[in-house]
Amino acid sequence: MPNASSWSVSSPLLLLWEDSSGTRIFLSLLYAVLAISGTLSNVMVIYLVFSFKKLQTTSNAFIVNGCAADLSVCALWMPQEAVLGLLPPNSSSLRSAEYRLLRGGLLGLGLTVSLASHLLVAFNRYVLITKLPSVYQALYQRRHTGCMIGLSWALALLPVPLLPGLWTLGSAQSDGSSRYTALLLALAVLGQTALLLHCYLGIVRRVRGSAKRVSVLNFHLLHQLPFPAAPPPPRRAQRRLSSVSVLLLCCVFLLGTQPLVWVSLLGFFLRPAPPALQAASWLLLCSLSALNPLLYTWRSEEFRRAARGHRPPGSRAAPAPV
Repeated sequence: MPNASSWSVSSPLLLLWEDSSGTRIFLSLLYAVLAISGTLSNVMVIYLVFSFKKLQTTSNAFIVNGCAADLSVCALWMPQEAVLGLLPPNSSSLRSAEYRLLRGGLLGLGLTVSLASHLLVAFNRYVLITKLPSVYQALYQRRHTGCMIGLSWALALLPVPLLPGLWTLGSAQSDGSSRYTALLLALAVLGQTALLLHCYLGIVRRVRGSAKRVSVLNFHLLHQLPFPAAPPPPRRAQRRLSSVSVLLLCCVFLLGTQPLVWVSLLGFFLRPAPPALQAASWLLLCSLSALNPLLYTWRSEEFRRAARGHRPPGSRAAPAPV
């Protein structure tokens, strides 16, 4: 029977060596479901954005960037984990250092770009709703948007070599360098989360403030004022972020990212968390890749209308009957 260290280093599912075959089969099926649902949802969002001109906005460009990153996790990484989880612990595929490097690279690249895209979307919406239109247009020109997307992928390539040693339990408990890598990852995700919450809470405050101003003054009297009225509320087509949807998005994001953050901090400053808890925290983080498309499209009337339309791009509406 292999020891705990050798099994955890080679395990693609972050399982304990004493876990039963039933547990490994269950997690493999879970990865398979996440892979299929995540691949379909990410591909659907990318297809809709490229097929319908009304969806080709700057904010949706960042969403498509995140979907492309999530595809590397859902379509490339998760299926391998689902298959490898069914193999015996002494399989040669699990012990191959090159293959572990490839899987770790796919996971690290996808998750890093996906988390960066979350922040890009949040900051884009924050500037769109809380700043003047001239500021938004100057900041989000086509060239600047392309540079932001390219920078997210360039920065994601830097820590890729560190990921294979980071996401294995055995090295995280015994190797000092991996503990520091886990600490850096936790601090990076914690900082990204703080910025994201700042953006979305700023949006909620702005939307509530606009609603209060309109409720205090009769809307038809605003045009009769002898001085310029307050800035109008954000355009409805692009400001459908209600407080409930924003809070739900933030809660799902926190549920997916924070367990790994605090498990990593606990392991660095106090003592390593139970391996099952570490595995669960990584699984929650990876599941975000399948949930992200739904988080950003379920409240969008444009996406729902495009999904119901199923009209080929460039087709014209049928003439009304005489």
